[in-house]
Amino acid sequence: MIDKEMIKKLLPRVKKIEGQVRGLGRMIEKREYCVDILQQIFAIKGALKSIGLIILENHINTCVKQAIVSKDQKKVKEKIEELLEIYEKFSE
Repeated sequence: MIDKEMIKKLLPRVKKIEGQVRGLGRMIEKREYCVDILQQIFAIKGALKSIGLIILENHINTCVKQAIVSKDQKKVKEKIEELLEIYEKFSE
């Protein structure tokens, strides 16, 4: 669950990434130095990872926590499997 406070926290970061991606496109169009382009790509990846971690933390503190508190073993198992899938994708 993403609440209004989380949206306020995330949207400026997303807007910044949008700007970084547009900048990346301009760098490619201008045929800038490969290493500079790669540095921009790494900066974008880092920013996306940061947003991902914020959302993951929120997910654990809301959805996963609710499943655990409910003591519904099926829900708990689903959330654990979900976290493992996310971890696998995130660690690539």
